[in-house]
Amino acid sequence: MLETPAFLDGGRPDVPDLVVPRGVTPFHLPHRPVRGRLIRLGPLADALLRRHDNHDIVTRVAGQALALVAALSSALKFRGSFSLQAKGDGPVTMLLADCTDVGALRGYAAAHPQRLAALLAEQAAPSAAALLGRGYLAFTVDQGPQSERHQGIVAIEGEGLAEMALHYFETSEQLRCAIHLACARTEAGWRASALILERVAGSGGIDPSLDEAALEESWRTAVMLAATVTEAELLDDALLPDRLLYRLFHTEGVAADRPRALAYGCRCSRQRLTDILEGFPPDDLDHMAVAGDIVMTCEFCNHDFRFARSEVQGRAARGTTN
Repeated sequence: MLETPAFLDGGRPDVPDLVVPRGVTPFHLPHRPVRGRLIRLGPLADALLRRHDNHDIVTRVAGQALALVAALSSALKFRGSFSLQAKGDGPVTMLLADCTDVGALRGYAAAHPQRLAALLAEQAAPSAAALLGRGYLAFTVDQGPQSERHQGIVAIEGEGLAEMALHYFETSEQLRCAIHLACARTEAGWRASALILERVAGSGGIDPSLDEAALEESWRTAVMLAATVTEAELLDDALLPDRLLYRLFHTEGVAADRPRALAYGCRCSRQRLTDILEGFPPDDLDHMAVAGDIVMTCEFCNHDFRFARSEVQGRAARGTTN
């Protein structure tokens, strides 16, 4: 039986078919100007992070990026993908994570081995700022080729990824937030989590008897309560999201909303990569081929796709077909 032609093969490679039903738990503080989201990637973090053979310090930042992008995307109304990209001149040359509107999550970090080794010789636990160096942080909403991409870019500022994101919101969105990120290797494998609070603008659902001073005090109280959360609490699979939120905010009457699922979300396929290859002229394809094959690696799932040079025609060849 003949194999499916590459340009028709839309199947996923051999990657985990994994869904975390309660990956995102939205919540709010009734009658207070506070809403938030608790992200628990659970085993999804391990499935995503272990596909890349990175040093633990790099994996930790990649896991935080996955939790952060899941938290931010779940607050938006869009169709497509929301991505975080950090690029600098440090040992970690690229940090990328994205999440679709239905919770399909993927990401990766690329590091320069020699530069990373030199940094680790100087610092046992370098910060995200030391890993990334000078560069930029970008957030992008991509709703497909028929819609204009929306992107915000700021210089990397702050020691940790949470502080970098806060700098973006303060300078680009004028949105007041509190962000707590955690990622670590546990006995159950890699785990990653995020807790985000947002100061709600407007008066909908807020106690009308509260003046601006009281509203500000409510926000400060919520931020202080959120700051008591520990990494162990954020990453504990046995501590249910509702229970953790109650532990943190019960004095404010916290209310959890309907949870949302997160899933292993690499969207690569032979079909997608064939479309890319067919955009190259034949001469370029000849240079890509080694022993008659072209190998393309998906950076997200670290899966190699092998194409026989004979099955890819290229742009010029297709253009001359009658």
